[in-house]
Amino acid sequence: MISETMSLALLMNMTSMELFTHGGPIMWPILLVSFIMITVVIERTIFIFRENANRESEVVEKMLNNAEKGDIEGAILVGKKSKDFIARILVYALSHESHSISNAFMRASNQELIRYGRGIAILDTVVTAAPYLGLLGTVTGMMKTFAALGDADISSSTGAITGGVGEALIATMCGLAVAIVGLFPFNYLNARTEEVRHQISDASNALELITKKTSSTSA
Repeated sequence: MISETMSLALLMNMTSMELFTHGGPIMWPILLVSFIMITVVIERTIFIFRENANRESEVVEKMLNNAEKGDIEGAILVGKKSKDFIARILVYALSHESHSISNAFMRASNQELIRYGRGIAILDTVVTAAPYLGLLGTVTGMMKTFAALGDADISSSTGAITGGVGEALIATMCGLAVAIVGLFPFNYLNARTEEVRHQISDASNALELITKKTSSTSA
């Protein structure tokens, strides 16, 4: 919200504080949702960078190779040394091989998807709520304008009329700005979560093929 407010203030030849003041009381909830958006985006960005840095595809392949050879303990030991989320899922699944490996895999994968999905609902709410808050500011600003128009002394109410119109436009503009900015990280996080879902599905298919192969070999 701060960067957006500064940009919008420059466009309207106002300081950020003047823009905020002229936007009316509705600017406070708009400011609040913008800070929430910024906090979520920063936290999710750090999370994504950390998870990307922890990816170790070669470890996952080594685990699957060990499992294919029947060395389940070796696969688990390799996976426990890794911070890769696919490796964590495989470790949990292989550790419960004697019970239900598919159910264990599903439980572990759901936990990882929950981690990746955090913050998306909040961003969705921000993107949805911000334009409505701007619209509410439009309504309150126009109400002030109409109230000023009803004043018998039009000359003295000119400032109130223009102030009401300005409040309506500024609130709408800021609400839309927050929603537009929030839309980009929201879509990116959705796409990243879907990508993770595909990676988990690929690992699940690979583990299923290995399980069937080892079962048929032992039979």
